[in-house]
Amino acid sequence: MSPLEKLFGKTAQMTVLEYLMENKGEINYLSGIAEGTGLYHSSVARVLEPLLENNIVIEKKIGKQIRSFSLNEENKATKLLIKFYEELKPVLNNHSLASEDGRTKRTKSTFSGEKQI
Repeated sequence: MSPLEKLFGKTAQMTVLEYLMENKGEINYLSGIAEGTGLYHSSVARVLEPLLENNIVIEKKIGKQIRSFSLNEENKATKLLIKFYEELKPVLNNHSLASEDGRTKRTKSTFSGEKQI
């Protein structure tokens, strides 16, 4: 499970944004994003629109039909998203490891009000 998915749940837009952050500095094509995220081509195109409108992602047309996308790393909001993502990854990965190692135990309430570990 990805760091953003752990906190915010899995959405197509979050999946695409995370894919672009993992591949920042690269030119990404619609079909490549779809393949890399496991989303349908039409879903990727749909969720890219708000990212384009907010200048988080830059689109460049190559020829008449080919569209390429990259993070707008000059945009202040994009810089903040990247910083947040990069700082969040190790924190959540370490938390997951601590939980798996048994250092962190969670309790569950049962219907009778007893606690289980």
